[in-house]
Amino acid sequence: MAFIINAFQRCKALAKFQTPVNDTCLGVLPCYQQTRNKWPDFRMKKDARKRNTLKEYGVYKLRYNALRKNDIIPLEIQEIADKEIYNCPRDASITRIVQRCQVTSRPRGNVKRWRLSRIVFRHLADYNKLAGVQRAMW
Repeated sequence: MAFIINAFQRCKALAKFQTPVNDTCLGVLPCYQQTRNKWPDFRMKKDARKRNTLKEYGVYKLRYNALRKNDIIPLEIQEIADKEIYNCPRDASITRIVQRCQVTSRPRGNVKRWRLSRIVFRHLADYNKLAGVQRAMW
């Protein structure tokens, strides 16, 4: 029993150096364990990244595209605009964004105004959780 206590104390003393071996010796979970985030799945996280990229670069890409397609300005400026568009990230395009449900990340059957799938929308509307939505009665 004394041997086990001494070994544990030695592990505690070595824990100051914070090596992975010492972490497992102390019973601490390793740092590469999965962490949860606020997205339902990886597709939704990818969609959020694309939306942030569009928010950051979308205006510039739109302006460069207008310069590139303008026939009145000189060719040198159009070529510069071509190079600038080439340097912008691909995700800075509106067509790369997929409408997904914010709760389930379902890509089809979404109600655009609330950004929810038809299934989640119906469930929330049934229990009066959406403002301004009523069941149809006639």
